[in-house]
Amino acid sequence: MAADKKRGAQAVRDMVISLAVIILAAYVVYLFVPHDDKKDPVKPVSYGVELSSARRAAPYPVAAPVGLSKDWRATSVRYSADGTEGAAWHLGFMTPDDEYAAVEQSERGDRRSPDRFIRDVSQGAEKTAKKQRVDGEEWTRYKGPKYDALVRPAADGKSVTVVTGTATFEQLGELAGALHAKSEKPGPGPGAVPSSSPTPS
Repeated sequence: MAADKKRGAQAVRDMVISLAVIILAAYVVYLFVPHDDKKDPVKPVSYGVELSSARRAAPYPVAAPVGLSKDWRATSVRYSADGTEGAAWHLGFMTPDDEYAAVEQSERGDRRSPDRFIRDVSQGAEKTAKKQRVDGEEWTRYKGPKYDALVRPAADGKSVTVVTGTATFEQLGELAGALHAKSEKPGPGPGAVPSSSPTPS
């Protein structure tokens, strides 16, 4: 019986030693495997191809920023030609301080009101009486529980541009001020015939 107790104690001791060796090995691996706790968890995306395609297909000049600092990181992009609100363009960003800001555009027509589109992309933000001038253009402020927004209909009435997100109105204005709207419709000859505007159209 004493022998059995001795064997049992030995088995327990062996298990403890084995566990200690495993923990030590795991710690050594952790020390020597590179890891960056400060690495940005946001994965930026490129949007050049999607932007070019949208500018050829959309019935309005499609807006994208020019000249933003590299600290603005594009995170999402899509163009839908036949959504519930017609042709719609989306380009999302993370601001330098990790807030969200997006450019949203949709066409307007005889049977389409921009109200639903604005409400959807701004997460229910409500129109205010306040205006914000951005590079000489007047945008209407919308305020919401989740997102705020700057809204500007095109001069020709064919589209509406919404700059929205959790970012401050100052940051939304910075994004709105960087937008250049452009169409790349195929012309009669080779290539495309671009038409552009320094502000959303």
